[in-house]
Amino acid sequence: MSDPVHIVVIDDHSGSLELISAALHREHLVIHTTQDPVEGVALVKRIRPRLVLTDLMMPGMSGIDVLREIVSFDPTIDVILMTAHYTTETAVEAIRNGAADYLQKPVKIPLLRERIAALVASSQRRLDLSSHHQELVFEGMTARSEIMWTLFTQIERIAPHYRSVLVRGATGTGKDLVARALHHLSGVKGKFVVVNCSAVTETLFESEMFGHVRGAFTGADRDKIGLFELANCGTLFLDEVGDMPPATQAKLLRVVQNQEVLPVGSLTPRRVDVRVVAATHRDLRSAITNSTFREDLFYRLSMVELTVPPLAERREDIPLLAKQFTKQFAQEYGKSIQGLTPKALLVLEKHSWRGNVRELEHVIGRACILTANTQLDVNDLPEHLSQPSAGNGSSGEETSPLEAQERRLLDEALRASHGNQSEAARSLGIGRDALRYKMKKFNLLQ
Repeated sequence: MSDPVHIVVIDDHSGSLELISAALHREHLVIHTTQDPVEGVALVKRIRPRLVLTDLMMPGMSGIDVLREIVSFDPTIDVILMTAHYTTETAVEAIRNGAADYLQKPVKIPLLRERIAALVASSQRRLDLSSHHQELVFEGMTARSEIMWTLFTQIERIAPHYRSVLVRGATGTGKDLVARALHHLSGVKGKFVVVNCSAVTETLFESEMFGHVRGAFTGADRDKIGLFELANCGTLFLDEVGDMPPATQAKLLRVVQNQEVLPVGSLTPRRVDVRVVAATHRDLRSAITNSTFREDLFYRLSMVELTVPPLAERREDIPLLAKQFTKQFAQEYGKSIQGLTPKALLVLEKHSWRGNVRELEHVIGRACILTANTQLDVNDLPEHLSQPSAGNGSSGEETSPLEAQERRLLDEALRASHGNQSEAARSLGIGRDALRYKMKKFNLLQ
């Protein structure tokens, strides 16, 4: 790295300053130290370092106060808080206030060097991407937009510390990818277990989530492990938690809160160590007001909240995602499709994308099935994308939720059958003529 990286270390204990300075001594790093937090903030404003390390408990000014001063001055400066009194709650609170990381004292030198190197590299990457307007691939998610880079940074910072996270976003935005990224970056050794909360019936909830013992009820001929125990030392992903029936929410709250499960028919609770990521497209605060979601469960799950933006708020990512999906489906279907024409990209960029990234994926998948060209053109895209009403949603006939679901199922069946209409009709349980009628209705015919 040609330019030196400046780091400010603030700690009222001179021994800590000496230890950290010696540990971070590198040719390309310039370390500035001070025992006075007020002087430290002034130093930060004067030299604008890439990184700041600050103790949490200091006389006159706390580390949180230092953090807030720096974030308000320049939010691009990464701040690491250090404390001898580490808890998950205080770590998450620090990160909520803008901290890049939160370390427990006495700081382990290898860990400190690792975190500093990662933050410096991440900071440099953001600078390079911003200056060259490049795309960033992060844990299976590709983006060029600043709003997504911010989300990626939040995931990186939260992953090592969280116990529960609430991921909010419209259907099709990629909340499951965020959950998987949190799991992978957390460093836990256990499994990533997915629960579709809208699909688990109330009567089977306890057995599915907490397990049961032999003889607990008719048909329970053997012990069964629940999903919480399956996710022990790992992550449980509660997809669409807002659809969970109120009666089951109290049972979930007890387990998340106490980290204990009681299998159906058992008298002995079992300890678990599970991180929970809950996702929803619903407004849970409104659901609390309407008494359809428990307030105490909401606050237990939303220790940290992440919002996945809709595709309409990150339009600069549309060409990038379209090209990525085209490459993916071309390989899957064994076709020589090289990309999209400028006109096709223009149509995609103008569309409203109410179904978000998932809708874009389905559109590109359908186009790759049906095209005979080496580039996807406007004629390969569904006709409704080219209609004026598709771009702004303010005019023309609206598609009902039922019709949107029907169209999605058709798209998926055609994609799974690689365009074979007879096979697609069989998978949907309808006749070929009925399939062609529906394809014509939804502009899915060539």
